[in-house]
Amino acid sequence: MVHTDRLTMRRVLRREIAGTIGLLTDEHDFRAMRRYRSFTFDDHTAYLREVEALLKARALQGGHTTVTLFDPEEYAAYCTERGLDPDNPSHRTRFTAELATTGPTIPYEGQPLSALVPALVDEAIRRATWEYAATLLARLGSCASCGEDIGRAAFTRASTLLMRVLDTAPPGNRHLVCSVSGPPETLLAVLHADQDDDGATQLDEAEALEFTTVLALGLATDGPGGLVMRTSAPGSPDRIYGWRLRNNTLRPLTAGEVFDAYCTDIESGDLVSPESDVDYCEPPDLGEDETPHHHRP
Repeated sequence: MVHTDRLTMRRVLRREIAGTIGLLTDEHDFRAMRRYRSFTFDDHTAYLREVEALLKARALQGGHTTVTLFDPEEYAAYCTERGLDPDNPSHRTRFTAELATTGPTIPYEGQPLSALVPALVDEAIRRATWEYAATLLARLGSCASCGEDIGRAAFTRASTLLMRVLDTAPPGNRHLVCSVSGPPETLLAVLHADQDDDGATQLDEAEALEFTTVLALGLATDGPGGLVMRTSAPGSPDRIYGWRLRNNTLRPLTAGEVFDAYCTDIESGDLVSPESDVDYCEPPDLGEDETPHHHRP
């Protein structure tokens, strides 16, 4: 009886243990891990099938599992820095546990891997975009005229402008995209700002932080870039409008410019048929604008 009670208690305790799985999402990373004898899988499809079965089994037992991206190159560097044997499974476990606190993760909630993997990759891209934009902001230094931290001032400015954009938007769900062009590539950030039944705007904090950081970078470096928003509400056409980033502020695009941007093929330059039940329009007035000017050293 005592033995049975102990087994029962252990099963209960297992449900209290959260776990993390480091996932090899593509064939290239999977092949890189096959260099280790202790990694016994030899087929990526079979590996993904077994991972999904394990996730389902843990969920049925009441366990909570998060999934993160496992990068073999980062793992090899991690082991080299710490003098660890990368062919030791316990060291892979240790590396994965640290990823759970520092890297992008997605909770497993019963979704198939076909849905979980793209979401995980998107989360990794979002995290990398934010980290890169934040690094560039930090490198801008202090204003040569007033001594204020340019990156911090730009982030405050971006936060204010974003709130104005949301406050002046028509009721409904809002989908915002901010793009900032520059070497080595264009940075994109997306923000969903949906309204609940009481009309309050719901924001994902991580999305809002990334979006504001990218917008701040565009303001501080003077683009080129822009911000566009699509609003949707039952019973009315979707509305699309936007701004370009110029001189540390948002300059409204005309309805024609918005139409051209959405109805022109980027590669060929040919016209594309506009969406039905969509209005391409000018943005609302954001109000008085006192644009501060900072000078980089």
